[in-house]
Amino acid sequence: MPRPPNPDLEEQILKAARKLWKKGGGDALTMRAVAEAAGTNTPAVYRRFRDREDILRALLQSIRLEFGAVLKAASSPEEACERYVDYGLSHPHEYELFYRHEYELFYSARSVRAGARNTVGRPARDAMSQKLAEKFGGAPEDYKRLNASLWMLAHGATMLMIGKTILPTEVQESRATFTAAVAALLEKHDS
Repeated sequence: MPRPPNPDLEEQILKAARKLWKKGGGDALTMRAVAEAAGTNTPAVYRRFRDREDILRALLQSIRLEFGAVLKAASSPEEACERYVDYGLSHPHEYELFYRHEYELFYSARSVRAGARNTVGRPARDAMSQKLAEKFGGAPEDYKRLNASLWMLAHGATMLMIGKTILPTEVQESRATFTAAVAALLEKHDS
């Protein structure tokens, strides 16, 4: 008699993939390693995910939702910017997956031919647009340029700190500079 399918197996596979990604990046993420880490076999993984890139897409979607929720929970655009940097610094491997592989997984010609689709949109961008609309009035889509400016500032600061281009001894001062730059952008918009 065959075993009944495990309804939680897909989540187990993604948790295992995330742990492997954190530990060794893309090199550690093979279908066999994911199966072993998830406590299942390779055919079971292939029944749920076509290939390694399919696992990475699902993992990226999960990270997008998590990251969006972090920003959505902020009480202001200023706090959302701080949370942005905090998330990147406390989840550097997830952040790397998010920013270094998004294009190849969803938008490259190969991915498009494979039918890859972003099914969750961009929750972090949407959360920040909503925070800006709450602060200044109007509709979230009115803040595309300001949102992009804040995103570039936060992403740059995060990458400089992750890469240790900003030395660990200079992080506190750099964070204060980042906070002041966010305040200046928002003040300029408000005037």
